[in-house]
Amino acid sequence: MTQQLFGYLPLLALLVLMYFMMIRPQQQQAKKRQAMLNALKVGDEVVTIGGLHGVVQAIEDGTVRIKVAPNVELKFNRSAVGAVRSGDQVQG
Repeated sequence: MTQQLFGYLPLLALLVLMYFMMIRPQQQQAKKRQAMLNALKVGDEVVTIGGLHGVVQAIEDGTVRIKVAPNVELKFNRSAVGAVRSGDQVQG
């Protein structure tokens, strides 16, 4: 009986290692990204996942209007925002 338990020990250790090396960091990164998207506000400088730079002009339920040039505003899904810029640093 105890030999069977010792036989499963390496598999169990591998699963625990996979959790701490792959799954948990990915969950933390997803939480951080969701917090960044929830904290978006008008006037934030953002970079979309496509590389477009602009300033948030309006935030609606699932969309964001971004001003990219004078008299040019584009409407994106909120999830298309890849990062928020603050000064020279990109956060997100």
